Amino acid sequence: MMRAGQLFLAALLCVCLLPAATLAGECRTDTVHLKGDWGVARFRVELADDAAERARGLMYREFLPLGGGMLFVYPRPYPASFWMRNTLIPLDIIFMDETGRVVHIHERAQPLDETPVSGGDNVLFVLEVNGGLSRQLGLTVGSVMRHPSVARSLAAWPC
Repeated sequence: MMRAGQLFLAALLCVCLLPAATLAGECRTDTVHLKGDWGVARFRVELADDAAERARGLMYREFLPLGGGMLFVYPRPYPASFWMRNTLIPLDIIFMDETGRVVHIHERAQPLDETPVSGGDNVLFVLEVNGGLSRQLGLTVGSVMRHPSVARSLAAWPC
């Protein structure tokens, strides 16, 4: 028998794991699509695409919807490092390069932990989602993101 939390997650995955053809027509700034051998997922995101938004991130939040997240967009690739100062909820931190390809996944970053989490040397995008969700989805390094912020000429999965 499934517990209520497992049942809710199963229902969410049925909504988020859609055939790639379903996603082909819509590419929006408030939506991130990820795909890999494990399937396809969709997240409703807030964008952090300027210095002030990136500095604040998800600090002080007590809740993040299960299908929600925050996409950090940087002006150029750089050696990314994150910490959880003033962040109250556990997060998975998904680091991606300029093509939108996942290069590192840090699972379940602990709230309020100031230990730096390195994502690699050439990170252009970082997606934060609820802690543990990337493992539940089966998300892996090498998965690709679809979002209008990824330059079409470089995108592994273009809009």
